[in-house]
Amino acid sequence: MNTNCRDEPVRPSLDRAPGCPFDPAPSLTALRAQRPIAPLAVPEGAPGVWMITGYDLVRRVLADPRFSSRYETHYHPLAGGRLPPAPVGDLTGMDAPGHTRFRKLLAGKFTVRRMNVLTERITEITRERLDAMQRQGPPADLVEVFAQPVPALVICELLGVPYGERDRFRSSTRALSEAGTAQAQYAAFVELGAYLRELALAKRAEPADDLLSDLATGGDLTDEELGGVAAFLLGAGLDTTANMLALGAFALLGDPARLAVLRGGPDAVAGAVEELLRYLSVAATGMRGVLEEVEVGGRRLQAGDTVVVAINAANRDPARFGDPDVLDLRRSAAGHLAFGHGVHQCLGQQLARVEMRVALAALFARFPSLRLAVPAEELSLRTDPSQVYGVRSLPVTWDRG
Repeated sequence: MNTNCRDEPVRPSLDRAPGCPFDPAPSLTALRAQRPIAPLAVPEGAPGVWMITGYDLVRRVLADPRFSSRYETHYHPLAGGRLPPAPVGDLTGMDAPGHTRFRKLLAGKFTVRRMNVLTERITEITRERLDAMQRQGPPADLVEVFAQPVPALVICELLGVPYGERDRFRSSTRALSEAGTAQAQYAAFVELGAYLRELALAKRAEPADDLLSDLATGGDLTDEELGGVAAFLLGAGLDTTANMLALGAFALLGDPARLAVLRGGPDAVAGAVEELLRYLSVAATGMRGVLEEVEVGGRRLQAGDTVVVAINAANRDPARFGDPDVLDLRRSAAGHLAFGHGVHQCLGQQLARVEMRVALAALFARFPSLRLAVPAEELSLRTDPSQVYGVRSLPVTWDRG
């Protein structure tokens, strides 16, 4: 019998503690303190799967090319098997040289001019949504009226969705946001992807001043690649930002000291957003396939193994951040892993930052008395581990002025 507890497989629960909606699952916190890299229990004959919860180890794995992002190298412990290859254009599931080609092409499209134009439109979109919310009056579901529409409309601007089709687009993105299971979310994403492929091909014939037109006319992408990249940009820029806006607002509600930071000017707001990203870490986990034998944290991993990196646990590592379980909007959260690390670090992270800075500051400036309309324990959370974490709805109210 193996009596070395370091080698005993673990079965960590991903359930969060009742009343602690912002904290990682207690089992992940305990693992990080005791065994920052630990083998997961898998069926007999399956390859090794490792859970990594420590900040330094997660950061190292994300930057090491010996750990593959290709989905087919991943053994998913919940699915009980290998994952299929990534769809064409999905940069998240690629390694070099394919990933390098697509990323270089996309990075060149996020120009200073385009970001400046988008920042202006984010400000306008935010004001329009707040106007609509004010006209509607309290109570309101902040997810439905604000957190989900803002990034959806920003994606419309980025990709060049025609104005006449934006209601259809928003209806589809709402279905994506409201999907209760991973299967329903996938079906909604497939529908949106089909629309974007149609739009991408139309841009070849009639280009405009938008990112999708640039890709359609200025790159060497095939029709299939163009549609795939469009779907990837949608997936990367919509659900995560929508849930950060909703969950971020939830974390700020009813705390005058935290809200005062949002009134402290651009630098204070920027710092607050970084701390929210660290503290909430809505994209909680990631996976990598081990390409060759490698040592991590004193453990020997074999080619064919899979690593699950717990981003939310790593961003709460006390070895990296002091008092990590405290939301301190005045701290420097530089170095957090909410956008990943290494060559796969989120391509649109600057756009997501701008959306959060503009939207959250404007929300609480317009509605300083904003508060929950129901007890916090009644809120419905997205608990499926395959989904971006967040709230399904956020009923709020405010004093009419």
